[in-house]
Amino acid sequence: MAARKKQAEIERVLKRVQEGIIEFDNIWEKVRKATTPNLKEKYEADLKKEIKKLQRYRDQIKTWASSSEITDKRPLLEARKSVEREMERFKVLEKESKTKKYSKEGLAQSGKSKKADPREPVYNWLREKQDELREQLEEFEEQYEEATAGVGKRKSKGKNEQLETLNHWIARHNWHIEQLKTVKQRLESKEISIKQAKRIEEDLDYYIADNQDPDFVEDEFLYDAIDEDDSEEEVKEESEPEPEPEPEPEP
Repeated sequence: MAARKKQAEIERVLKRVQEGIIEFDNIWEKVRKATTPNLKEKYEADLKKEIKKLQRYRDQIKTWASSSEITDKRPLLEARKSVEREMERFKVLEKESKTKKYSKEGLAQSGKSKKADPREPVYNWLREKQDELREQLEEFEEQYEEATAGVGKRKSKGKNEQLETLNHWIARHNWHIEQLKTVKQRLESKEISIKQAKRIEEDLDYYIADNQDPDFVEDEFLYDAIDEDDSEEEVKEESEPEPEPEPEPEP
């Protein structure tokens, strides 16, 4: 029974590897045919997500391939090689993109068209945090799918608790991704300042890094800090007395 279940899981992962490689090729073509830098950047981000997914499958395949319980390892080794070929392709593309982006010619050309936007580092940070949240979200969704595979209507108490926990984090991560979109939109429209947007930086980094820690405490009002009134702080600063000048020494 256990052997059949493991074989079914192996076949499922091998199928996902095949589908993932097809999707990777499709996105690869979109990257090559992209007509604008923004479009190319979007497709490259999609490509990165797909290769990370394939890497997770490869790690699982490596574990199975090293097990003495698996007799026919040929399909596993072939799938692993297929993923590693795509990883090499992506590595080359990523290196090319970074070289072009940070080359002197590229920087000179971008400098001619417009002045550097001081909000750009914040935009980049927001994009990075959304990507990190999406990566974790994909893992939660995969765990949820695996936990519900082959489970009947009657679930154990432990299984129900696991599914409830996964549902919670899936919902929270989706909520944070939407909140970050809103922050970016408000910053673009100059509804909020760079200083206001950066107020969430420390707490959001904590959420992403430690949300699975047993001692993690979630801040449900994290984004309220953006709209907090600065008047109290300003009044405090203004009310602080200036230091008295030192008396001049007597002649």
